[in-house]
Amino acid sequence: MDRGRSARGLFGLSGRRVLVTGGTRGLGEQIVRLLAAEGARVATCARTAEDLDVLRKSLASPGSGQLFTRALDVTAPERLEGFVAAAARRFGGLDGVVASAGGSRGRGLERTDAADWAATWELNVGHTARLVRAAVPPLRTAGGGSVVVVSSISGWKPGPDAQYGSAKAAQIHLAASLARELGPDGIRVNAVSPGSMLVPGRRWDRMRTREPEAFAAFVRTELPGGGPVAPQEVARVVAFLLSDASSGISGANLPVDRAQNAPSPDGY
Repeated sequence: MDRGRSARGLFGLSGRRVLVTGGTRGLGEQIVRLLAAEGARVATCARTAEDLDVLRKSLASPGSGQLFTRALDVTAPERLEGFVAAAARRFGGLDGVVASAGGSRGRGLERTDAADWAATWELNVGHTARLVRAAVPPLRTAGGGSVVVVSSISGWKPGPDAQYGSAKAAQIHLAASLARELGPDGIRVNAVSPGSMLVPGRRWDRMRTREPEAFAAFVRTELPGGGPVAPQEVARVVAFLLSDASSGISGANLPVDRAQNAPSPDGY
């Protein structure tokens, strides 16, 4: 059996109503695909309608789950909140949300200005806080639910760039703090911190094909598990945290990194 694929219903998420931000690429896409394969009803957003159309068509098969999409920038005022409200109306509530959208602007302290810091913060921390705030009413109405915040090992293992690591550290703290605040409502909040992920066409995949010697040195020095994690491996941890099997877990930060040391070959 291919361990990269789960049998339908493995996580018990059939019929669950889950909203995922940034669901057309990388980890976000794999989370959406896994949840759909599980039979969940999934709402997701991305910046471009074209990417959402491609995702929707690829999932248009019997038993793939119900998908609701909207093109938006998660940092735009009120757009994310409106999407959460629309998804809750469409599905009759929400059982879980995943803050997967993220990223960084700027390169190095002296080449990063205040606008880059603010944009990086808003894309990661601001979007997460607004997502959870908007999702609390439908989660509370459903009797509780699960929130998963996608952070990074850069949130506690220093490496370039500081604005990104600082924002990811804040997401980890945010998850722990909100877990205590929202616990009385039956809402669990956890963070997942991926290590370097091998996503087709992205940094580590390009490094592996274009700079094989440098990639091998990176693996040898920083990745004792033999290489970067696959986004599908991280997606399975997210699905676990959305499931009842993780009912006793809240306020945690779960690394999915195969014991990775520095978050990049440029680590300090």
